[in-house]
Amino acid sequence: MGSQSVMARVGEKYQTARITGRRDYAPDLWSIRIRPEQKLLFKPGQYATIGVERDGRVIERPYSIVSSPAEDEIEFFFELVPGGGLTPLLYNLPAGEALLMRRQAKGLFTLDAKSGHTRHYLVSTVTGVAPYVSMARTLAQEAEAGKPVSQKLVMLQAASRSWEFAYREELEALAKKFHWLCYVPAISRPWEDPAWKGEVGRAEDVLRKYLDSLGLEPSDTTAYLCGHPKMIANSKGILQRRGFPKEFIREEVYWVPKK
Repeated sequence: MGSQSVMARVGEKYQTARITGRRDYAPDLWSIRIRPEQKLLFKPGQYATIGVERDGRVIERPYSIVSSPAEDEIEFFFELVPGGGLTPLLYNLPAGEALLMRRQAKGLFTLDAKSGHTRHYLVSTVTGVAPYVSMARTLAQEAEAGKPVSQKLVMLQAASRSWEFAYREELEALAKKFHWLCYVPAISRPWEDPAWKGEVGRAEDVLRKYLDSLGLEPSDTTAYLCGHPKMIANSKGILQRRGFPKEFIREEVYWVPKK
């Protein structure tokens, strides 16, 4: 009876989704694409909760969606957390394996459509780029369908080393094709990546540089911070000192650091 009631609850809350593909970027960074039984409705920037069933319970976590709502499959980007509750289990799942996904997407980390701002400053560390890829893909699909794009995205993707830049090639290609996307990758450990010729510095240092050089002002810009909690705290302070009110700074913290 116990196991049947667990599975009944699983059926109410979750649908099954099968892994259709996987791509590895670094030993601890990878993405998967999954095909759910029923199409998941979501807005770019939202997250879905996925999990696996172990010993009669579902181990689950929310993850930002990489894919656009127009795609048939859902894409996620992960960083392996040694000793974590879920990523070690997900890391070992091969293509063809099934996992569970909650039936509804959630989240308010979407492009600001209320303020009238036309410029959006998207700042991320490592896996925090996921919701921004969804936004860029969606706008690109709209542009290719002939719909005018009035927004301007400035996307800063920060990591320690360049091989942690998943989606860099895709984003560089989109930035070359569409005038509304400016893409800036930056690394913070150039001594470990001597071949790198791009921007160098922590996310918050480079954030300040492009605020100034592109003239991103609170009057026409909404800022978005996604990824490492320390980066978010530091960047929020910089933005507030530049006059950005809290309603024009959106945050998606991927974990809360231990005290």
